[in-house]
Amino acid sequence: MPTLDDLTQLILRFRDERHWKQFHNPKDVALSLTLEAAELLELTQWKNGDELQAHLAANKEAVGDELSDVLGWILIFAHDQQIDLADAFTRKVEKNALKYPADKARGSARKYTAYEDGG
Repeated sequence: MPTLDDLTQLILRFRDERHWKQFHNPKDVALSLTLEAAELLELTQWKNGDELQAHLAANKEAVGDELSDVLGWILIFAHDQQIDLADAFTRKVEKNALKYPADKARGSARKYTAYEDGG
């Protein structure tokens, strides 16, 4: 099973073979990440419930392609900004665990600020 480092090296090799690093400033990488996320979102447009689930199942490869594009840009951004993604992700989940205590957040879609006042 490839690690995050393996995947990062794969996408960097892809980029370097094409001499594209020159185009990868932080703004444009973030923009590309957002555009790829929008392409993923587009696969869900105008569908809900069972229709959405059936559509996603029928288009699983396209969903995987878009998720892969998003991940590629995330890996590039993290690498270029010298962010240890595994460490950052672990820290963020820990922060979210404090914001959304399981006993208060279980089964609720409310924002964490609703818990601060006992709401």
